[in-house]
Amino acid sequence: MVEESSNEEVVLIDMFDSGCHTDLNKNKAFTHIWRIIKRRYSTNVPFTFFMCCQKPTCKDGKPDLLSEATEAHFDYLKNGYKVVRDSNKAAILYSIKQEIDALDINRILVILPQEKRTEWDIYVEQLFTPVYSFTLECYEMHCGMDNITTSCSSQQSSRDISDDYKVIAMKNVQTYLQSLPALKGDLVILKSQLIPEETFLHGFTTRCGGITRIPTLSGLNLFCSPRRKDPKAVVAENFRRLGKAAEFDPQTYVPIKVDHAEVVKILGKTDPERYDGIVTNQKGVTIAAPGADCIPIIFCDPVKKVCGAAHSGWKGTLLGVSMATVNAMVSEYSCDVKDILVVLGPSVGPCCFTLDQEDARAFHDIDPQCVRQIESPKPYVDIRRATRVLLERGGILRQNIQDDTIVDKSLNVTLCTSCYPEKFFSHVRDGENFGTQICFIAIRE
Repeated sequence: MVEESSNEEVVLIDMFDSGCHTDLNKNKAFTHIWRIIKRRYSTNVPFTFFMCCQKPTCKDGKPDLLSEATEAHFDYLKNGYKVVRDSNKAAILYSIKQEIDALDINRILVILPQEKRTEWDIYVEQLFTPVYSFTLECYEMHCGMDNITTSCSSQQSSRDISDDYKVIAMKNVQTYLQSLPALKGDLVILKSQLIPEETFLHGFTTRCGGITRIPTLSGLNLFCSPRRKDPKAVVAENFRRLGKAAEFDPQTYVPIKVDHAEVVKILGKTDPERYDGIVTNQKGVTIAAPGADCIPIIFCDPVKKVCGAAHSGWKGTLLGVSMATVNAMVSEYSCDVKDILVVLGPSVGPCCFTLDQEDARAFHDIDPQCVRQIESPKPYVDIRRATRVLLERGGILRQNIQDDTIVDKSLNVTLCTSCYPEKFFSHVRDGENFGTQICFIAIRE
């Protein structure tokens, strides 16, 4: 009995290896594939991608892979199909992902040989996120990859083959992503003239120079989330490129675990479960805080050689995360508050950020100049000014704070993320599937 499935929006058929083996294996693969398709769909087969290898052995005059099937079979694919070829499977899958993303599709049926299931899991883990839903239909072929095993009689154990699949899949992903050109121009890092360069390596990233292609995350997205579409391997490649440009080792990178609160981590001590500030006196460790409208803030004390980073959203601003970070530097490392320098990075400005009136009144209580149109249902709020006011009240010298009040605007790093779509990611502007930039700082060796 034919089963009609309406769950999947697209079908992926993995014939990457079988296309470069014998005609017998190709015919066997097609027999399994058509049987699965006809079992799952009566007539309405979703658009189908065939993933095929592109090797010299596939170009030497032999019949094309898909010519092995009858015309009647392909007539069955009334919603269309496409053959995607490359010598690197990661390139094929990432190319298909881009087409899927353009159509906002996330429910995918995959048909593949059972022996490639482990390999497939690696590719999915690296190139997709939990936003996508995969249904796998596996069939038995008993033929391995040419460079792993040539037949079922190979002396390698199935565990050895699985390990080889993992190694090859990971290398394929890494090789392909490293070959991709940067988007939105060269990688750009903003720096503050306030931070002494001879003591501290630091910067604020922009969206330029990465490889993420999803429109609202395109460029140098530096955060991977189960709720977003930018996958782990792509974000890791963005970090690799950032580390190379900024001259820090991504392996030493310690990010904040955002909670939109005021807890601060002391590097080297037991981690809080979540924290929006982090401080250290360890050399060669790069600490960082994200920002996509929320303020990424850098702190440093050139006298004690201590640094910090904080993520300050509107809730964290009200809770005092900036002064909590300063206080941690004072209490843990005996910093003098008058020696501490603070730089506010790219963040949403009062031109673009509104809150409900009740929340806006809390900022009005800090300083009436933090709010415009206080009587409106959605007043405009200046979280940067509120941060400055709280820092100054806590003892930070006015001249030791850099924000958008800087006189020389050519040195301004506190630009509005919402106003500059080519430079920055913005939750306010782009919605839930937004990208993330960071601030980072390290004490030089």
